[in-house]
Amino acid sequence: MFLLENVLWLLVLIGVMILIHELGHFLAARFFDVRVEVFSFGFGPRLFGFRKGETDYRVSAILFGGYVKMVGEQPGEESGDPRGFLAKPRWQRLVIAFAGPFMNIVLAVGLLTGLFMVKYQKVAEPAHRGVIGYVLPGSPADKAGVREGDRIVRIEGKTDPTWEDIFLKEVASPSRTLKVVVERGGKDIPLDVVPTLDERTGVGMAGWAQRAEIQIATLSPGLPAEKAGLKKGDVVISVSGERIYSLPKFHDVIRHSNGRRLDIEVERSGKTQTISVQPVYTNLDGPQRWVIGVGPEQRLDIVTTQLSLPDALRESVDQNMKSATLIFEFLRGIVERRMSPKSLEGPIRIAQLSGDAAREGPVAYIHLMAMVSLNLAIFNLLPIPILDGGVILLLLVEMLMRRDLSLSVKEAVFKLGFVFLMMVVAFVLYNDISKILPAG
Repeated sequence: MFLLENVLWLLVLIGVMILIHELGHFLAARFFDVRVEVFSFGFGPRLFGFRKGETDYRVSAILFGGYVKMVGEQPGEESGDPRGFLAKPRWQRLVIAFAGPFMNIVLAVGLLTGLFMVKYQKVAEPAHRGVIGYVLPGSPADKAGVREGDRIVRIEGKTDPTWEDIFLKEVASPSRTLKVVVERGGKDIPLDVVPTLDERTGVGMAGWAQRAEIQIATLSPGLPAEKAGLKKGDVVISVSGERIYSLPKFHDVIRHSNGRRLDIEVERSGKTQTISVQPVYTNLDGPQRWVIGVGPEQRLDIVTTQLSLPDALRESVDQNMKSATLIFEFLRGIVERRMSPKSLEGPIRIAQLSGDAAREGPVAYIHLMAMVSLNLAIFNLLPIPILDGGVILLLLVEMLMRRDLSLSVKEAVFKLGFVFLMMVVAFVLYNDISKILPAG
């Protein structure tokens, strides 16, 4: 059932992305009086559609994509038609090529703007930003001298950073030194932290975690936590005398209990109480380890409001700029071989995310749609032949040379781009499947 739902919501997601993207090319082509023969949702054989004027609006058999077919668009297709794509000045062709990704950027900004005008949620800032609640033993942060209770007051020139700022710097910087200043005992201490590459996620990992309250979100039926009397919503204060300020610390204490009974102090309805829980050794949701059967989560103070149009637009642009920066840093890390392409998501994974977001609600789905639209825009602007970015690059080269590249060069470049693109598609599909199949 979930599989069918995932496919359905994926089709809705990519359907909007494709229509908006191709509409950009179509409107720009019509603006410059380029004759458009086909506006297709999907590739391959035509299934159905209608003709209006000189354009065939169709739905084709392979739904994962779409295209706008302009007269004289491909090298070697010069038709002599003054309304052909190649008959137009290069700057007009460049605008037509850029219009598709531009529309995806507009969609990403527009979706979040509209959402924030209806429902804007933001985590309330703590009294002191950047306080560290846990440092993983042996991690880059631990080796650099970071300690629990330190407050990050500056990271890579960013003063008084939020944990979002810290996270963005961390994930984008494997094998690259982060200049960090922490406040400890009233003194500022400069440290060099070099995040390592997390093989599971393919991004940088420093080994620190935000200081925050932890509460029980779920309980596994029949396991020790439920039997002992822990309840959903309980705020964890300490475990066997150890104060708990982060999710990793909570998991770490349980995992290393070695079966000893744990005295868990919690706050419930404004009162504190201690509940004794006996861990069990099991493979509940992974390798065998000591567990008590709870799903903890960070307790967040979320403020919900509605923004005016200017404020919503400003916040949307800001969030999309941060996302775009992270994408470019990730691509840069792959090129510099500091980051792993294993974290790239393909259609199978996006289908799972689409289904999960749709089941969570409209807010999550709109956020996902905006993120995918921005990713699609940036991917299409990469200077890879056959993509919009490749077309733009060739046009810029020709504008600098003030002459057309030879037909043989263009054909060779586009063939190379097609092969590279097929390799990327094959890789992300393999990557998606390998994440689904069990290890080994």
